[in-house]
Amino acid sequence: MAIFKGAGVAIITPMKENLEVNYDELDEILEEQIAGETDSIIICGTTGESATLSEQEHMDVIKFTIERVNHRIPVIAGTGSNSTATAVQLSKEAAAAGAEGLLLVTPYYNKATQNGLIAHYTKIANEAKIPAILYNVPSRTGCAIQPETVAHLVKNVEYIVGIKEASGNIGNVAKIMHLCGGNIDLYSGNDDQIVPLLSLGGLGVISVLSNVAPKYVHDMVYKFFDGDVQGSCRMQLDALPLCDALFCEVNPIPVKAAMNLMGKECGPLRGPLTEIEPQHREVLKKAMQEFGIL
Repeated sequence: MAIFKGAGVAIITPMKENLEVNYDELDEILEEQIAGETDSIIICGTTGESATLSEQEHMDVIKFTIERVNHRIPVIAGTGSNSTATAVQLSKEAAAAGAEGLLLVTPYYNKATQNGLIAHYTKIANEAKIPAILYNVPSRTGCAIQPETVAHLVKNVEYIVGIKEASGNIGNVAKIMHLCGGNIDLYSGNDDQIVPLLSLGGLGVISVLSNVAPKYVHDMVYKFFDGDVQGSCRMQLDALPLCDALFCEVNPIPVKAAMNLMGKECGPLRGPLTEIEPQHREVLKKAMQEFGIL
């Protein structure tokens, strides 16, 4: 059984002005996401600024989220690392804390070989012993997991069950589904490709857009599942200008700006990320207004 089906939110980590984690705001955001019919919370991913959280903060944020969500919807913990040992440690702690699943990005900077990726993921999954979703985002990590490697892992490692595909290469996604015989939980990692990946047998999306429009993304996915492919496609196309605006600078700069524009107290970003450029802020604001969320 899949960890989740539908729209999972790659949730931000709100900060105070002094750059400490704002747990009160995170609590409110979690409640709003659940009320907005988000199907899963993905905590401490790229959008959650995991790269600039200390290991202690990383686990504290994961544990806080698991406690507050309290099994109302699945919580998936981002516990990937470019160190296998660190990823194992974080994954085991998240599993012990009650996470329903793990999101494991490819090891960044090291640029592991495909055999290295097999060894890395196998060790994490075998030690954590909860369902794990691979995360392929080579534009950020410099390391792509090949379809053949995905198929090998899904077929041979018990707890590896799915993939978040953010390569943008639809041909590679189709090949993954072919090599796995469809026996893998596929999630879009790109908000502008949700419907295309659903058409290849995807179960949903791990979404940045869901931070600002949770019900919209949920409904887009479930229209597809309910047979209204045309309606789902129309929602996908209507959302493209906002999707583009949410990636006018490197994620999560625009989405945190968007949430602050919506009156949330999400605070600044930790360096080396900086605040959105004024001209991009105007582009984002206009897209949000036209979408009807401002």
